[in-house]
Amino acid sequence: MVTIQVPNLINFVAEVFSHSDSSPEEARRIATYLTTANLTGHDSHGVIRVPVYIRWKKMGSVVPDQTVEVVVDTPSLAVVDGKFGYGQTVTPQAVRIGIEKCKASGLAAVALRNAGHIGRVGDWAEMAAAEGLVSVHFVNAAGSVLVAPYGGVERRLSTAPYCVGIPRQGQGPIVLDFATSIVAEGKVLVASRGGKKLPKGALIDLDGTLSEDPAVLYGPHTAEGPRDHSQGKGAIRAFGEHKGSGLALICELLGGALTGTGATGPDRRFANGMFAFYVDPKLVDPANFFDGEIARYVKYFKDTKPAAGVDSVLIPGEPEARMRADRTKNGVPLPDDTWAAIVNTAREVGVSEVSIQRATA
Repeated sequence: MVTIQVPNLINFVAEVFSHSDSSPEEARRIATYLTTANLTGHDSHGVIRVPVYIRWKKMGSVVPDQTVEVVVDTPSLAVVDGKFGYGQTVTPQAVRIGIEKCKASGLAAVALRNAGHIGRVGDWAEMAAAEGLVSVHFVNAAGSVLVAPYGGVERRLSTAPYCVGIPRQGQGPIVLDFATSIVAEGKVLVASRGGKKLPKGALIDLDGTLSEDPAVLYGPHTAEGPRDHSQGKGAIRAFGEHKGSGLALICELLGGALTGTGATGPDRRFANGMFAFYVDPKLVDPANFFDGEIARYVKYFKDTKPAAGVDSVLIPGEPEARMRADRTKNGVPLPDDTWAAIVNTAREVGVSEVSIQRATA
């Protein structure tokens, strides 16, 4: 493992994107969001994505420095086209539209179509929660066919994330953020590069055999080489049997079909779609019952006797907050294979050896 201090990691990743046609502002924004994913323990959506993003940019699948187009604009609803810009650039624009509409009317919905990879969806729930708003997000990934539905062995779904954010008075928000597959594709990527191993039976091969081997998804690959899920024959499994599979279907239909991105399918240009709605608790609850009831119920929820081997019962967002505090202080640990792949990408786009050495100082 190599451990990179947070400022160094952000500066280094920003330099990579600056060398790949992003403005300095966009490069730093992408670097900050990716590093934040690592800080919260979501390594699958962190800097491990740098080689993938740069490969997509070279292919023309993602376009630097895009400004969203508002296709439909009503007092409570917007349809926003990201024009295949980096998700870290176009998604905050779309979320800001939702926040402003919600503050004006108490309730708003935004359909974001054709966004580049939007990263950790929890970022966008946290952005809304920071403004005191509840938000719910249904996301799909057109062109990314990775997950077998319950009862099947062939890929038919993206990892189709679902996320809810709830603000709390004087505390960090409650953020529920998960892929509807047993693991996100990024966690398979992390495992393939020497990181945390996959849970038992996370993958399924074409013959129905359950597996934890990333080669099931990517096919044969070298330690530092690219990962191409089109080369594998197997799939990631949906979580929770029919329940996760059903929720994934809803994410495809709302995040994909409803937004105009399209539900996923083979031979399509990669794009994230996100259907999100925003609620202002101050207008729903003028008596301010909500905040007190959150506090009461969270305490009641957590006060249950822990099961054997469990220190304490946690609510969504607590593990991330703990990890953020630890990694902010001590740095971000990256498997050697992951760091090597990032460094190779940095060299490909022209980052100097001095900058590479400085990152690990």
